[in-house]
Amino acid sequence: MIKLTHTISSTQTLIQQQIGIGKTIGFVPTMGALHEGHLQLIRRAVAENDIVVVSIFVNPIQFNNPDDLAKYPRTLEADLQMLESTGCHLVFAPSAEEMYPEPDLTEFDFGQLDKVMEGKFRPGHFKGVAIVVKKLFEIVIPHKAYFGEKDFQQLAIIKKMVEILQMPVEIVPCAIVREPDGLAMSSRNARLTAVERAEAPIIFKALSGIKENHSWFIPDGVKQLVRGEIQESPFFRVEYVDIVDTETLQPFEDWNDVEHAVVCVAAFIGSVRLIDNIVLY
Repeated sequence: MIKLTHTISSTQTLIQQQIGIGKTIGFVPTMGALHEGHLQLIRRAVAENDIVVVSIFVNPIQFNNPDDLAKYPRTLEADLQMLESTGCHLVFAPSAEEMYPEPDLTEFDFGQLDKVMEGKFRPGHFKGVAIVVKKLFEIVIPHKAYFGEKDFQQLAIIKKMVEILQMPVEIVPCAIVREPDGLAMSSRNARLTAVERAEAPIIFKALSGIKENHSWFIPDGVKQLVRGEIQESPFFRVEYVDIVDTETLQPFEDWNDVEHAVVCVAAFIGSVRLIDNIVLY
């Protein structure tokens, strides 16, 4: 039976009891509207830890667009039903007032990590992400925390935050989970119309198509090819296509300049903003 808590104090009491008897804690932070991608993270956490905690919290301070925050799906009852089959032990679903009784003014210096891609188009987003993840880690005290690689830049930011604060948690990256047609699973997919949903896999088609033959072109050429293929659909408006070093998230001009490269995309289809990425090498 899954335990559900809404307060920091009750959550900490339950977790500290388990840590006190030597149990390992795995943690999967979410904003709810769960899908199979989340469930795979949770199942992996269950396989690797004694106790698994899932948080469900739509974090208001990471939304730079108030309309996006208002439209974000909140489906706690359905989420709890989905979690029943995963083996998760505790769900922490706080209110915004519980998490932020007063404004959190914590500042972070992520160097250039948060200046590109998402950081460029969503000012303040990663500060909000870092603040909430820091608070959640302090509440849950996990040994391991699991994050999907779809949010590639977010994963890099969280790793850097853990390094800066010297937090005793292992960050476990997990591969993108996709629909059979290649669309990366996302809570936002539920907002797509039937026509938009049919068009949405074009992003992955463009990314996977360039993976095999990227070396035929310079990085800027690959960016143009990916952007062009996505924008062949009249439903899409591409916000960015960037090719960056997987570690520094900085762009480069020659494939020989970096050990590993990833191409990251953000695009609007209708009013829904989708992100995806593929590691080239």
